[in-house]
Amino acid sequence: DVAAVGAAESQMRLGLGSLFAVAENYPDLKANDTFLHLQSRITGLENSIADRREFYNDSVNSNNVRIEQFPDIILARQFGFKPAVLLEFDEAELTDVDMGTLFN
Repeated sequence: DVAAVGAAESQMRLGLGSLFAVAENYPDLKANDTFLHLQSRITGLENSIADRREFYNDSVNSNNVRIEQFPDIILARQFGFKPAVLLEFDEAELTDVDMGTLFN
């Protein structure tokens, strides 16, 4: 379910933003090797998710074009293939979290 994936990613981004905002208030935590490793790993995972989202959307676009072109359109209509839905997010969900507002 594409909508559920989008909602889950939005929740993850919000939660991680809050985690890193709290860490800003604790210099000892920011300097801790374990936390730095966690932060690095999370950043890597976020980048990987973004890459996979881009790959998915590229594949959806390719599929949607193919099922409208000859000769693929013949099979697409015969088997009832429908255009797939892109994985998109609201603009508000894509913006970075303003850390200053979290503590005011």
